[in-house]
Amino acid sequence: MATKSGSSRIMDQDARRVLDSAARQRRARKALESLEKDNNHEDPHADLVMSKKALSLFQEDSPEKRPKRKTRTTEYYKQRFRKNLDQLLDEEAGYDDDYIGYLAAQVPSSSVPPRSLCAVCGFPSGYTCVTCGTKYCTIRCLDTHQETRCLKWTA
Repeated sequence: MATKSGSSRIMDQDARRVLDSAARQRRARKALESLEKDNNHEDPHADLVMSKKALSLFQEDSPEKRPKRKTRTTEYYKQRFRKNLDQLLDEEAGYDDDYIGYLAAQVPSSSVPPRSLCAVCGFPSGYTCVTCGTKYCTIRCLDTHQETRCLKWTA
């Protein structure tokens, strides 16, 4: 007597919880809020200076030649005194109303449909995870997604 055995991947999907579009949007909004909260800070490595005692591997040691004095370009000062997002937004608040800055910038909606890219590898995808709605391209990427990402990033 032959028994009908289905794919373990399909049976595993039936056991998973399926989210509706509103729950998916709430999870995506929470993830974006946590990323924005995490990214909005001072650069902790901005004040690091290279040690003068460090070994220079690319400089020839010859006693008869003195090294030229380096001239500092405007790029040096841009990097040294660069501003973070909070400072730029505070500076923008002092401008006139006719100034179009970061907060006032608007772009019309695109006439081209959005691309669907695999969340695991970045290639074009044609499939969607039934549980969370994330795009994937192959079964291998689906397995990676389900093992490491699916509903694990929620805040």
